[in-house]
Amino acid sequence: MQVSPACRFCYAKAWDKRYGSNSWGSKGERRMFGDKHWARPLKWNRDAERTGEQVRVFCASMADVFEDHPALVEPRARLWRLIEATPSLTWMLLTKRPENIAGMVPWGDTWPRSVWLGTSAETQKFTDQRLPVLLQHPAAVRFVSAAPLLGPVDLTEYLRLPCERCQGEGVVTVDGDVDYCYDCDQGYLPGLQWVITEGESGAKARPTHPDWFATIRDDCDMAEVPFHHKQNGEHGPYVPTVPDASHPDGRAPDWDRKPSWWVCRESGEAVRREADVPRTGSWVAVYKVGVKAAGRLLEGELHDEFPRQPEQVSAR
Repeated sequence: MQVSPACRFCYAKAWDKRYGSNSWGSKGERRMFGDKHWARPLKWNRDAERTGEQVRVFCASMADVFEDHPALVEPRARLWRLIEATPSLTWMLLTKRPENIAGMVPWGDTWPRSVWLGTSAETQKFTDQRLPVLLQHPAAVRFVSAAPLLGPVDLTEYLRLPCERCQGEGVVTVDGDVDYCYDCDQGYLPGLQWVITEGESGAKARPTHPDWFATIRDDCDMAEVPFHHKQNGEHGPYVPTVPDASHPDGRAPDWDRKPSWWVCRESGEAVRREADVPRTGSWVAVYKVGVKAAGRLLEGELHDEFPRQPEQVSAR
């Protein structure tokens, strides 16, 4: 069910329609995998115990674990039991409904260290709505997925929170994964431990201003928070290229191709025609070149960072 603008061109909805299912919307039937599928994580856990390798499981990629739907009550309880039975796996739970977390998880103030808890935040509005709720929960890793990024987002106040005991900012990182407040001589629960960004893909993908990605990257760098950029989406801020055997790399600029959008850095507004670009704000022309051509590089660099697996944490 759609809960925010990021859902507008959801791939899960498109797949559901393609295969003739009726799983979308509040009245749709929720489909579950069989016992054979539920048994797979048990094998993955045994393998991880044997090899010592970290195995990440992105749970319910076609759904939302925290959707308030009667058909999900029993499967969700089964999932909690499965997570507890597989401590060598890293379970990544991503939701657009963080307000439902408290009433649905069984762990209270002490969560399994194997759970990474995240929320989607495509604009500043949903960042400010969802992140304060997410950060109330003492999951070992708390993350945000700014995907698809549909506007400028400022994460700075969520990357490093003041110490919960004294509200001081005397915080250092110990051994790469434990934050410690030397103002009150106590450990504390920090803000976000991981940030993911991504542009939108698909035939109707909306554009992203490249500075939105770069700003989040720079803020993460300053806060020493791992930053993972999945892709730029369908659009790129450059002139597309066409095959040309005479060019050194076989490609040459297609100077006749017009931009697909003009995007404003400050407001997030996008217009189709250059004549409609207002005189105020910083605007950039972007071209719809496809996900492959737009790539994953951000200003020529790959950002593929993941957080370290921390020890068990509890609320303080």
